[in-house]
Amino acid sequence: MLWIPITLAATGLQVARNAFQRGLLADAGPWGATLVRFLFGLPFALVFLFIAWRLAGPVAPRVTGLFLVACIAGGGSQIIATAAMLVSMRRSSFALGTVFQQSSIPLAAVMGLAFGEQLGPLRWLGLGLVTAGLVGLGWPRKVSPDQIVSAALLGLVAGAGFAVSSNAFRQAALILAPGAPVFAALATLVVVQGLQSAALIAWLAATRPGSLGLVVSRWRESLPAGFFGAAASGLWFTAFALSPAGPVRAVGVAETPIAAMAGRRLFAERLAPWQMLVLAQIAVGVLLAALG
Repeated sequence: MLWIPITLAATGLQVARNAFQRGLLADAGPWGATLVRFLFGLPFALVFLFIAWRLAGPVAPRVTGLFLVACIAGGGSQIIATAAMLVSMRRSSFALGTVFQQSSIPLAAVMGLAFGEQLGPLRWLGLGLVTAGLVGLGWPRKVSPDQIVSAALLGLVAGAGFAVSSNAFRQAALILAPGAPVFAALATLVVVQGLQSAALIAWLAATRPGSLGLVVSRWRESLPAGFFGAAASGLWFTAFALSPAGPVRAVGVAETPIAAMAGRRLFAERLAPWQMLVLAQIAVGVLLAALG
């Protein structure tokens, strides 16, 4: 059950990363801001890997072709999922884009079945409760059919991409060093972030060289986002190495009801009875996904 506190710690560091990244490099566009997460997180990921290597003792990692395929599939699908989510939000609304990409929670569990990862009925119930609760909280009150269709298609692409990446990262770590999950997770992270950084640098150099120059010139401001991003990703990868992806993603949304209750807008206003019920439903779903 060590993966549960690791996942919860990852969500907290992820919030910190988002806080540092918010508004950073706004002129560089979404891909420039995404590059910050990978590029400036890579040096910290290397430091974390070195520490894990020293603490793990003798490790004989298996860098196979299948490991590299899993890293490429996971890194590529994560980038595609991020792009689909951003376009979904831009074409419809932030809320709808967020709602439909939550399909990654049950999809991650379903895809895990392909690798022989069976979940008990209580965990499946927990995944369903969490997903339905997030949809209920995030669904806008007034939406047009066109918005729903556009957000749904792109959001499902995003959800599928995040589900693929979660399972790919888990399988990569299991292939590399199944007896040393922390080392394997951090080594996988270094490989994935290196590939993602190279791909985004090439893309920006070809399409938006000005954005790439802006990213490099503001490296001091980007380092905190890189540190917290690498720390959060390292914990996420470790959790995936220790547990099937579906329950990890479900427990990872534990911050949602906490943030909703503590957020300035909801904190200043009273929660509606239905919102309190949905938050309770999400909490029960997280517990079932974690302990079922």
